[in-house]
Amino acid sequence: MQVAASPADAPAFTHWQASAFFASAEKRLEAERSQLAPWSVVAFGLGIALWLVLADPSRWLALLLGAGGALVAGLVLGGRTGRALATAAVALALGLSLIWWRSDRVAAPRLDSPRIVAFEGEVLKAERLVARDSLRLLIAPADAAIPPRVRVSIPLADADRLGPRIGGGAKVRLRARLAPPMPMALPGTHDFSRDAWFMGLGATGKALGQITILRPAHETGLDAFRRRLDGHIRARLPGGEGGIATALVTGDQGSVSEADADAMRRSGLAHLLSVSGLHIAAVVGFFYFLVLRLFALVPALALRWNLVALGFAAGALAGVAYTILTGLQVPTVRSCIAALLVLAGTLLGREALSIRLIATGALAVLVVRPEAIAGASFQLSFAAVTALVTLYQWPAFKRWFERREEGRVRASGRVFGAMIATGLAVEIALMPFALYHFHRSGLYGVAANLVAIPLTTFVIMPLEAAALLLDSVGLGGPLWSLTGWSIGLLLGLAHTTANASGAVVILPAMPRAAFALIVAGGLWLCLWIRPWRRWGLAPIAAGILLTLAEPLPTLLVTGDGKHLAVIDERGTPWLLRDRAGDFVRDMMAENAGFDGDPPPLAAYPRARCSADACVADLGTSGRTLLALRSTQRLDWVELTRACAAADIVVADRRLPRGCRARWLTLDAPRLRASGGLVVHAEEGRVASVADRLKRLPWARP
Repeated sequence: MQVAASPADAPAFTHWQASAFFASAEKRLEAERSQLAPWSVVAFGLGIALWLVLADPSRWLALLLGAGGALVAGLVLGGRTGRALATAAVALALGLSLIWWRSDRVAAPRLDSPRIVAFEGEVLKAERLVARDSLRLLIAPADAAIPPRVRVSIPLADADRLGPRIGGGAKVRLRARLAPPMPMALPGTHDFSRDAWFMGLGATGKALGQITILRPAHETGLDAFRRRLDGHIRARLPGGEGGIATALVTGDQGSVSEADADAMRRSGLAHLLSVSGLHIAAVVGFFYFLVLRLFALVPALALRWNLVALGFAAGALAGVAYTILTGLQVPTVRSCIAALLVLAGTLLGREALSIRLIATGALAVLVVRPEAIAGASFQLSFAAVTALVTLYQWPAFKRWFERREEGRVRASGRVFGAMIATGLAVEIALMPFALYHFHRSGLYGVAANLVAIPLTTFVIMPLEAAALLLDSVGLGGPLWSLTGWSIGLLLGLAHTTANASGAVVILPAMPRAAFALIVAGGLWLCLWIRPWRRWGLAPIAAGILLTLAEPLPTLLVTGDGKHLAVIDERGTPWLLRDRAGDFVRDMMAENAGFDGDPPPLAAYPRARCSADACVADLGTSGRTLLALRSTQRLDWVELTRACAAADIVVADRRLPRGCRARWLTLDAPRLRASGGLVVHAEEGRVASVADRLKRLPWARP
């Protein structure tokens, strides 16, 4: 028999329904508000990025005016949409204004042309680069005619001869060949001149002859401690193991040999050498559990004090100390900030890992160093951690991999599956950034990291820390042997993975538009929690298609005209000069998508070379190249005739007026104005460094 609800019961049921509805609505509003904060940070970063991309004061002003118009429109529109529009406009304008102001604030005199000078100065910093067999000195010259900060390299043999007298605080007299900071070599390659600008660096060069020490180094405090620690570790672990051990403790990757560094990159393990989230988490976690376990042994402390809070405090102090010890690098600072926020949030009962936390860390870094947004380090760090948080918040991931009451075998399988899913998510998230910046990405990184990350976190770092601690009482020897053995395992894994067939995917170039679409789609996918987050897959797919559709370049030319590479249909770069340095060879190979050592143009079947010049057919484009490669004076009649017969002429000297190619004449004056070039002969398209940098402060001659 059905019993009707009494009138007295109806209001109570309705009130319960209304309470549940309003509670649900409040949760949705809170979630949406929490999403607006990360999008505000995205808008702030977008303002910084647009300053770099637009690269012209008139365009910056136009963007600021546009942001002002969007702000007014948002205020007039009102409501949630209006507030979001106004907030985004303000954040974008602030980001653009901040980097504009900082670029003016750090401006310093720069050398205008190469010169050989003798000068005295104080060494501000000394950095040992074992892979390059040099010691790099940051010097403040006493001569006002020289920029206030210059960087000079000296051979390691000379540095070892000078010993501890050369270092921070030393006053030196030397003769050096100085040049302006190295410009972007080809469109899309790393912009060293941007780095130098924000460092206040006015010139770089190499020392000539002996250096005279006028006052020996008197490093004190942290610099002296880092130098002693570096020397102590390398004395305990010579060779490649010592370089890795030094990088893990002091953050100095200069001690890692080129072969080991390349193997770590190709195997997807290079992130282990850059002190970041993994290392900070290991240090913070180690000291947290150490303090927690030790204090728990004392009943008086365990009953009267919050041991979790004490453990968090110890972990936080250890994390900050480790960050300072490793030189306050961007990934380390970002990771330390994130760790501190996680600890604080956990103590306050808030969610430990969230997108809002990542946004706060990114904002903290960008406010101090807005130029960091253009660096691979910043992008890779935040892409990885954002992908991890998104994965952990995905309901399907929680459903499959959350801990539960079950047998040991099933629990172990669940943990292993979570590690594989995590590794795949990070590799997929990092792949577009690796391809954009380095033109390559490791394919076997997931498998390698499944072994390398636990090995580094739970074996190498604890062993090295314990060895350093026991060295204070002279008992660290056995642990150093174990540390060296475990690092040897890591290096063996890196080299084995790097040498495996198909270990690396190579990409000649990723267009800016494609990279922007992939990043925008990734942010949309990760930051929203509503079903429309799937819309982010559309720009990601569009970016991938644009990347795949980008044709191989036909010709790569450096800004000084000395080096060029003809790229054939298979992507092989043929170099004009047989004795080009490693930097040029690697750069040409990367921008051609070639995994190997580029062969000489003289061996190219479609080229004819003499001691003075090379003539080459540029594949299916039907165009012809004439490239001069000697400093000898050439017969004017023969030169002008050869120029007239070629579509492209390249020379590192000024060519006579009568030497004109049918399409492009690239001599020294023209290349000084344009910078490095990427030529697509079939499409008749030329990209230059000058077009990319436009009127950025460091692009001015």
